[in-house]
Amino acid sequence: MRFEGEAGRGPPLRIPSGGARGYHEPAMKRVLLLTASYGSGHNAAARCLAQAFEREGCAVTVVDHFRELVSPLFERASRALYHAILLRAPVLWGIGYALGDWMASDSPFALGVTRLGARRLAPLLDSLRPDAVVTVHATPATAMSALVAEGRRTPPHTSVVTDFVAHSQWIARHIDCYCVAADEVKHEFIARGIPAQRIVVTGMPVRAEFAEPVDPAAVRAALGLGDRAPVVLAMAGSQGSFGRLPDVARALDALEWPLQGLLVAGHDKGLRRRLERLTDGTRVRTLGYVDDVPRLMAAADLLVTKAGGLTLAEAMAAGLPVLAYGSLPGQEQRNEHFAARAGIALVARSYLELVHLLDRALDDPDLLERLRGRIRRVRRRDATQRIVSAVLEPLGQPVTRP
Repeated sequence: MRFEGEAGRGPPLRIPSGGARGYHEPAMKRVLLLTASYGSGHNAAARCLAQAFEREGCAVTVVDHFRELVSPLFERASRALYHAILLRAPVLWGIGYALGDWMASDSPFALGVTRLGARRLAPLLDSLRPDAVVTVHATPATAMSALVAEGRRTPPHTSVVTDFVAHSQWIARHIDCYCVAADEVKHEFIARGIPAQRIVVTGMPVRAEFAEPVDPAAVRAALGLGDRAPVVLAMAGSQGSFGRLPDVARALDALEWPLQGLLVAGHDKGLRRRLERLTDGTRVRTLGYVDDVPRLMAAADLLVTKAGGLTLAEAMAAGLPVLAYGSLPGQEQRNEHFAARAGIALVARSYLELVHLLDRALDDPDLLERLRGRIRRVRRRDATQRIVSAVLEPLGQPVTRP
């Protein structure tokens, strides 16, 4: 796997277009993956896909669109602004998200934002000569479309949509294929004018570990958890501070039901210290950043989380019921609406609703089982491989089925 722009890696990787002389094996397919570091979901999706393409014998280059094709300074500054808005004024992000959905991705009112990186993307395509381009963020997807609009020849382009919604900034005239998370999302894209044959319902890419069989009792024992009381897991993304985990800590402590709580604070050390003070001497344990999310989800009976696209997809892959709380305005609240309509999640819009729904979920095992049943019907645990198939099979390369 090649990550463009990493120190010490040298010039862009070049793969010969044919095999060694005298052999007639098909050439190794070259795949360019364009991602972005706004939130953890896009890069996580890119890593999953890169590993899956490599398992199929492809040469993969992963490029952070904003860092490598716009500028490192722009990427750092815009990411810091994005995080500041989410922390200090999330309503502003919600307004911006709604405005972005109101206008087309190539609208002059977008002030060229959706073309960011296109100028450097063209020579990158000339240099790498990929057989396929896969984007997991809206901006590189629309930048690819802009190059086609200019009359440039580009490889087949697949846009992997990393939320459970159809948003205008993900939609562009010259995207060849959209891989979406659910049938409902496909219907939204069709309603926005995208031909049905250009949309493939694949599910959202998650780590291969979610497809591996797990013994929940063994995982609980390894985590020091008992097998008699239900386990409530609470997360708020890799940063932690974008959610309302202190509310969850107080709500769990207020419940009279026997339970075991796990709070994942992520990379935010200040939040972890605050949660440790809140949970000291209670039935709730506070963790920092945890890489082994599949194991935590296997041990849990209920996940309390804001509705990030990747988190919802992982919970679905794990068969874990969700109580959505603290979702940010914009894509997360749209994801929340999807989860509620699909019957795979409960939704709390206030602290009092959070306490009530936690109490109800722990009092009614049948409710959690109904949620698990709905998840089993709608999830696609082989989503990553479905996406790889959607990209490679049109190129004439058969794909290993999971």
